[in-house]
Amino acid sequence: MAVKLRLRRMGKKRQPVYKVIAADSRSPRDGKFLEAIGLYNPKANPVTIDIKEDRALYWLSVGAQPTDTVNSLLRTQGINLKHNLLKSGANSEEIDTAMENWKKLKEVSAAKKLSKKEKKKETGTTEVKGAASEEKVEQPA
Repeated sequence: MAVKLRLRRMGKKRQPVYKVIAADSRSPRDGKFLEAIGLYNPKANPVTIDIKEDRALYWLSVGAQPTDTVNSLLRTQGINLKHNLLKSGANSEEIDTAMENWKKLKEVSAAKKLSKKEKKKETGTTEVKGAASEEKVEQPA
């Protein structure tokens, strides 16, 4: 039986909430599943991601394949990094230091994004990607 880690849609119209589940790859999206391992709410501000790390690591260790979206959720929670370290045979001390470094990097990148947003608000300009530059470049004769 091929097991996939995927999303199961729940909630009301235009207000989706997703369960992260382990299910047989042949079962329908909202059908029978083996275990619910988390919750994902994309409409909350900020986005809510709540995944049971130990259960996700278990399912990954027994060969469950995450879908692209679930893989990105696992990546944002650091579960993919931990799984790769466990798979490579790292001891618990190495894993702890790697996870601490990852958390620090995540905090630094979040702070950079926040400062970038604040700078844009201060200047009051909006940046348009792909807009042609108004500078003229002189070509040699």
